[in-house]
Amino acid sequence: MKSAASLRIVMAQLNLLVGDVVGNTRRVIECCHRARDKMDAQAIVFPELTLTGYPPEDLLLRPVLYTRVREGLEHIRKEVTGIHVIVGHPYQVRDDLFNAATVLRDGEILGRYRKQHLPNYSVFDEKRYFAPGKSATIVEIGGVSIGVTICEDLWMLGPVQQAVDSGAQLIVNLNASPFHVGKGGEREDVARDRIKESGVPVLYVNLVGGQDQLVFDGGSFAMDGSGSLVQRAPSCIEDLVPVDILPGKTLQFQPGKLAEQPGELEAIYNVLVLGVKDYIEKNGFPGAVIGLSGGIDSALTLTIAVDAIGRQRVAAVMMPSRYTADMSLEDARQQAKSLGVEYSELSIEPAVGAFRDILADTFSGLSADVTEENIQARCRGVILMAISNKKHKILLTTGNKSELAVGYATLYGDMAGGFAPLKDVPKTLVYRLAEYRNRFEVVIPRRVLERPPTAELAPDQKDEDSLPPYHTLDAILERYVELDQSIDEVIKAGFDEAVVQQVTAMVDRNEYKRSQAPPGVRITRRAFGRDRRYPITSGFNKSR
Repeated sequence: MKSAASLRIVMAQLNLLVGDVVGNTRRVIECCHRARDKMDAQAIVFPELTLTGYPPEDLLLRPVLYTRVREGLEHIRKEVTGIHVIVGHPYQVRDDLFNAATVLRDGEILGRYRKQHLPNYSVFDEKRYFAPGKSATIVEIGGVSIGVTICEDLWMLGPVQQAVDSGAQLIVNLNASPFHVGKGGEREDVARDRIKESGVPVLYVNLVGGQDQLVFDGGSFAMDGSGSLVQRAPSCIEDLVPVDILPGKTLQFQPGKLAEQPGELEAIYNVLVLGVKDYIEKNGFPGAVIGLSGGIDSALTLTIAVDAIGRQRVAAVMMPSRYTADMSLEDARQQAKSLGVEYSELSIEPAVGAFRDILADTFSGLSADVTEENIQARCRGVILMAISNKKHKILLTTGNKSELAVGYATLYGDMAGGFAPLKDVPKTLVYRLAEYRNRFEVVIPRRVLERPPTAELAPDQKDEDSLPPYHTLDAILERYVELDQSIDEVIKAGFDEAVVQQVTAMVDRNEYKRSQAPPGVRITRRAFGRDRRYPITSGFNKSR
């Protein structure tokens, strides 16, 4: 219950659509009215770049975007009264563009802050578009002097201290902070550091939702002047969170709901589900199709898809060949039945036979090799893409990060598709996530978790015929890909030199495959694509 003397600020943790300025403006107005009328709030704070969504990337280079943003702000100014609104948007001043936040009340602009620290690392590319701001913005709401900052500004002492020196009693931080493993705790630690240095509490308002490869996991929070959490919004869902503050020389926060910080596997799984859901929904697909093999990767991908959009919208297709084991067929059928998805079996043998006949003269005198294996994978890709085209369902690929790293995948075969849920998930983590999901309902057969992984493209084939054991492979990949260690450093860490040479050579020569891979959910600090950008043509390791 709100005290008559307290200031209630609502943290608006929203899932927005990049580029939909009209729709995002409508959401802002609806939330403002709800916060004012249903929650008795005096102020509401929205995430970073709310009106455009984040990241808008090269949409920021289109002049018409700023016309729409100005119209959106004007619409908010006219439609919202009786509540302070702090909303993020791009702001153009002559030839400069700023990542800004505007404070509105009853049709008046009370202040406008320009983000000072522009991240230009990892997935961030803000210096490509924005100029840095230089000064603090302080507004008084309900007897409290509030300093407005945006995202990266909180990770540096300067902007917070600047606001405090200008009289701020409370820092409000607008964010579009994407997920990676452990990110929730990092954000809270950073806010606690700023509070310790400045003595001023923080409201941290974060975006939620999937945007191409990025997933914003929410977790907005309020932290008092001692660095204690007084409220935390849940992860991976939208929420309007009221924070009650008693004004005075020292601000007093009334305790509110403190959503539990999810554990590692729960956080990752929820982010994968949200990323798949939003990619499908925001791009307007009526459903998804998946090639189900009886193996662990396709089993987990199917489960994620069902959790994301519902079983009635997911189709699984098993495409056996002469090398497909009976257990693979049995396990695929069992999982499809457990999840209640549409299921079909389409043999690739006629298609493979046709290619064999077509290429017989061309291949005459040449021994069989990986070419014949790839033809099988490409036949499956053609079938799945045909179903995707005909039924307008997105094809979800099933490959994991370990395979993509070393090129253990067929270009235009099992790599064909529109989105890759497991693109940033190492093989060993695939197993852990499958076990995690089975705790709630056994949907992945036990045998799938226990049998040796195989592509089933040749007689008695096992992944370890071509690769080191996955626990060894993933450990090497972590050092070489995630931590950017040199080959010599990886060897010195205790790994067999020949194995390290094999793995790193495979990583290097398969950059061309990764450059053609579909987007997928980012869960680590070093995902292929936005995080890790290497040249395809390179002699870097030839000179070590």
